Amino acid sequence: MNTKIYTITDTVKQKNEIEEIASLIKSGEAVAIPTETVYGIAADCFNEDACSKIFEAKGRPSDNPLIVHIAKTEELYTLVKEVPQKALELAEKYWPGPLTIILPKREEVPDKVSGGLSTVAVRMPSHPVARAVIEAAGVPLAAPSANISGFPSPTSPSYVIDDMYGRLPAIVDGGECDFGIESTVVTLATDIPELLRPGAVTYEQLKEVLGEVKLHSAILNPLEEGVTATSPGMKYKHYSPDAKLLILNGTKEEFIRFIENNPHFADHALCFEGEENDIPLPSVTFGKEDDPFSQAKRLFDAFRELDTNGAKKVLVRSPSREGVGLGVCNRLYRAAGFNFLSPYQGIVIGLTGESGSGKSTVCERLRKNGFIIIDADKAARSITEKGSPVLERLASAFGNDIIKSDGELDRRLLASRAFRDYKSKRLLDSITHPEIISICEKTAKEQTEKGKNVIIDAPLLFTSGLWQICHKTVKVYAPEEIRLERILLRDNITKEEALLRFSKQTEEEKAARSADVIINNYPPYDLDTEIKKII
Repeated sequence: MNTKIYTITDTVKQKNEIEEIASLIKSGEAVAIPTETVYGIAADCFNEDACSKIFEAKGRPSDNPLIVHIAKTEELYTLVKEVPQKALELAEKYWPGPLTIILPKREEVPDKVSGGLSTVAVRMPSHPVARAVIEAAGVPLAAPSANISGFPSPTSPSYVIDDMYGRLPAIVDGGECDFGIESTVVTLATDIPELLRPGAVTYEQLKEVLGEVKLHSAILNPLEEGVTATSPGMKYKHYSPDAKLLILNGTKEEFIRFIENNPHFADHALCFEGEENDIPLPSVTFGKEDDPFSQAKRLFDAFRELDTNGAKKVLVRSPSREGVGLGVCNRLYRAAGFNFLSPYQGIVIGLTGESGSGKSTVCERLRKNGFIIIDADKAARSITEKGSPVLERLASAFGNDIIKSDGELDRRLLASRAFRDYKSKRLLDSITHPEIISICEKTAKEQTEKGKNVIIDAPLLFTSGLWQICHKTVKVYAPEEIRLERILLRDNITKEEALLRFSKQTEEEKAARSADVIINNYPPYDLDTEIKKII
């Protein structure tokens, strides 16, 4: 395909060229145009054949939603079923600009544009060339980034030409992009607004308009298996150079020390401006450490520079996640395939103890000393929430009536059946313990890879099998008379009920004899001195 390059510097004086570009779109073609975030491949959003050409040019699966670009707020009504007040408030404050809003779509919007979803993503770009082309075309334009799928998004016309020359009939050169990363995406199609992709409009700015806003887990983590991608940039590995990226969370000094201690680990570094002369590797910079806007503007260019330099394995110093930095981290982590390193790997300590021993007090002291606390009891409750697969398996094992009419678990009824004999208790454990271990292990891994030390607070540390994922195990001990005194005061139960509870803990007590011990007695024992043994 022959590709014509249009260089537009004045949309008024070059109106004829704008009309030429628009006529290509009207005829069902896709063309590359600039926006203030990154360059995009634009086509008539109501023309499925034209939108197919976007996917063909990018080499991108067609199951990922596209963002539709408009030039006037009124055009929003042609795309969505209704426009809530909050959407208008966001539009008034941040349009034109780098913000995409997701709403339930009208039937006229093709599934190819929405990725088969019942919603559509819409934004109004602020780049004058983009808006001039949309107005001249007379229709909203679907426009994902103008790169080959999986490669860094282009912020310069030269990069668009590298990727798209011969793939599109026209590329519009509108100069360098202002922001450098794609737009913020927020959905208003849920009960509570949710940030799906961070960008130049920050999470904090969204909350100023919307109040409560959720953060989608896929912003800083891989999209969970089976979860639908409701926004571009969620489903696949995105934005990456050819080189393998590895993210290291740490200070400049720790970054340098890691390289010095592992001289053959990487062949390049990606760091902040002013650090490159101190780092003992060929280095590429991506903005200033204290300026996330400069990081955003430079990030994708830095990826391309790494490829030009022939980098194969790159160690990257992670920026802050505050403000616009959240968007930078989102793109960076996805480009790295969520491969993280830590200059100091943390360890996992399993903490157990009988009722009244004072585990909670010990955990709180450890939290104040920088430990991350994972509560196994909370994990246990989370796996039996309404609609969970575990709840269905429990109902199959112990009777459907353990699920109440509102879908919640009847915990008292389950307990009466699961604790009636040893066999029933083992059946309950076989269903719940593997799920609890999985949650705790995942969280512990995430934290230790950041260099954090982790405490798993588990009354059944040994009988559940949680001890197997710990580097060390510790038991909090107090004499029975002290434990009895504490729980009578704390739980407002009778002495008989307390002693019955103690009798059920013999299995864990025997297993915990292999653990180190913290004595949580009354004075003269000093709990802080005991805790220092762990630290």
